[in-house]
Amino acid sequence: MSNAHRDTHASTSAAAKPSRGAVLAAVGAVGLVSVAALATAAPAQAQATGPAKSTGSQGVHLFQGPLRDLQPATSDPLDGAQARLLFVSHRGSSTFVLVVSGVGRDGVGHTYGAHLHTGACVAGNGAAAGPHYNQSTVNGVVPPVVNDQTEVWLDVTVGPGGNAVAVARVPFVPSPGDRAVVLHAEHTDDHGTAGARLACLPVRWS
Repeated sequence: MSNAHRDTHASTSAAAKPSRGAVLAAVGAVGLVSVAALATAAPAQAQATGPAKSTGSQGVHLFQGPLRDLQPATSDPLDGAQARLLFVSHRGSSTFVLVVSGVGRDGVGHTYGAHLHTGACVAGNGAAAGPHYNQSTVNGVVPPVVNDQTEVWLDVTVGPGGNAVAVARVPFVPSPGDRAVVLHAEHTDDHGTAGARLACLPVRWS
């Protein structure tokens, strides 16, 4: 995949890498799905389901399916990979758990930047995903604040089995829409930049 499309932002801080305990706590608090189940469940066909449950002020959404290739002219370890996103909102905050599986062996040990974007996930068209979803932009802040508390950053580091898990907690609930979780060629830097857009998972809720 080429570096044809890159993201650039002005940032104030970098994303913190969640601990294993944070992953388990995030999913355990929901009580609906475990990281192990997400990582080992049979791959779904291209689909997104949500909300899986909505109770009072809490909403739970699960999206899953093959990653869509944003650079079809070239190959990379994300070709053929699957992803699942658990999105839980409660009392004005959100927790996201991203599980990626089936990454090629050349991707083992590599960290891919991953973020929630404002636009749709369209195979072969990285630009369609638009910029990162940024809550300070939604709130009218100029210039916007770019960090892991105003955006949803889900960098994943691929393990020996070709699987990766990331967790993000943010103090806002993204507005509904037809959106994308985009995986990038590099890790997210202090400016919110992570290189070329390689693949995406479609996510939509209302």
